[in-house]
Amino acid sequence: MPCQLPDGVVLRRARAADLPALVRLLADDQLGATRDGGDLEPYRRAFAAIDADPAQLLVVAEADGAVVGTLQLTVIPGLARRGALRAQVEAVRVSAARRGRGLGRAMIGWVIEEARRRGCALVQLTTDKRRTDAHRFYERLGFAASHEGMKLLLGG
Repeated sequence: MPCQLPDGVVLRRARAADLPALVRLLADDQLGATRDGGDLEPYRRAFAAIDADPAQLLVVAEADGAVVGTLQLTVIPGLARRGALRAQVEAVRVSAARRGRGLGRAMIGWVIEEARRRGCALVQLTTDKRRTDAHRFYERLGFAASHEGMKLLLGG
């Protein structure tokens, strides 16, 4: 799965040893700062479940031995669209030092190609309504705000 991106960045499957860096990326964000970080144990449990599931892929972007980006790709089978597979992208993050240099574009480009390789009919993602920069970014890549997403928080 390793894939060479521009600027000396390699995309690869995440390893358990990457968790501290991944959690820092998740927390280094306007919304993540209020909900991520701290004790790594819940992240270890989540990582183990993700890593064991062949429909899931947790990816890191690495440059000079440092994790500089991440995303999670999930392939979802469904009945709609004639039984189409969907690629769901979540938790896309690029380190502050690497933003604006094309890494996010390259990561999403990889996702699109990986989704095609896996036979997916579409790539979908959600992004918080407060992330206006992210909305513009995804729109520039061809994504359309075609649906209204809803969530119900279940505590914890």
